[in-house]
Amino acid sequence: MPLDFTDPAFIQDPYPALARLRDQGAVTWHEPTGQFLAATHAAAGAVLRDRQLGRFWHDREPAEVYEPFNLLHRNQMMENEPPVHTRLRSQVARAFARGHVARLRPAVAATAVTLVREAGSTFDLLADVAEPLAVTVIAELLGVPESDRPRLRPWSAAIVRMYEVSRTPAVEAAALDACREFAAYLRRLAARRTAEPADDLISHLVPVLSADEVVATAILLLNAGHEASVNALGGGLVALLRHPAELARLRADRSLLPAAAEEMIRYDSPLHLFARTTASDVTVAGVRVPAGTPIAALLGAANRDPAVFTAPDSFDVGRDPNPHLGFGAGRHFCLGAPLARIELRAALEALLAYDLDLAAEPVNRPTFVLRGYREVRLTRT
Repeated sequence: MPLDFTDPAFIQDPYPALARLRDQGAVTWHEPTGQFLAATHAAAGAVLRDRQLGRFWHDREPAEVYEPFNLLHRNQMMENEPPVHTRLRSQVARAFARGHVARLRPAVAATAVTLVREAGSTFDLLADVAEPLAVTVIAELLGVPESDRPRLRPWSAAIVRMYEVSRTPAVEAAALDACREFAAYLRRLAARRTAEPADDLISHLVPVLSADEVVATAILLLNAGHEASVNALGGGLVALLRHPAELARLRADRSLLPAAAEEMIRYDSPLHLFARTTASDVTVAGVRVPAGTPIAALLGAANRDPAVFTAPDSFDVGRDPNPHLGFGAGRHFCLGAPLARIELRAALEALLAYDLDLAAEPVNRPTFVLRGYREVRLTRT
């Protein structure tokens, strides 16, 4: 029976079904979604790295309905291949190289400490710590004024629902409204930065990208950075609390923080599916994939492949090596990975200053592609 990406039981814990799929074959055809699925680490890695596969954006139809969504995607690096991808990514990478990540490091650590300290004795990890931390980090990077930052999270949350396999008309309508509002806001902000440049990413991108490209790039950075960071911290901390021996090990040796953060991303991947399309006939793990056919790397399945990871279903804060695919691979490797790592480590260190317990069973989000919790209530002493 093929995977049902909308089955609540599968969403609650997809890993047993993903393991069965991996055992069935490295690459299999998934009739419900009309694509091949690469479930092993080797096959998923090949999908991400093979230059004969790409992201070839096609506007969603009817175009007049989906234009707000299409506009943001046809102009972003993740939905393009060279030479467009190369030009966009090089400009963003050049802006990152100006020291934005290093500049944000102290602020990220201080913000994490403040959020955890002010959260109270019982709090929601996501609403009280993970989300405001992620929004603060991306907003500082982009140069969004503090007064406008509360608007970013609702926009991002609405837009990313469009990436799920199953969507309702209401979800799509909310996403399109968010696309319009967010794009309009960023155009106004870019215009201000053109007139009065500052030391932020938008100021550095305005002179070298078109207006549509600046907007699409900013929204990509927010959606990718924010959603992944929140979901990685939520899923990772739940995993850590459910492995008390590993939690004690980390408390006793804080030098394991970097490895623990990587394990959080591997163990419960915040992004589970990344699809590409064949530009010509390609063979992946011995399976011929015809030209023009989508094939998806199942990152959560790949990150628990026993051919690569010892005891893959165990959470190990000192796992080394840990060649997970949580940040992707190849030319679409996550450009914001260094910033995401800083954020995750800072939040984890701030949380470890307290004794933590789950106050209730965490509530899953009803989504598979972007996996995470809706609520993670904690008590601290």
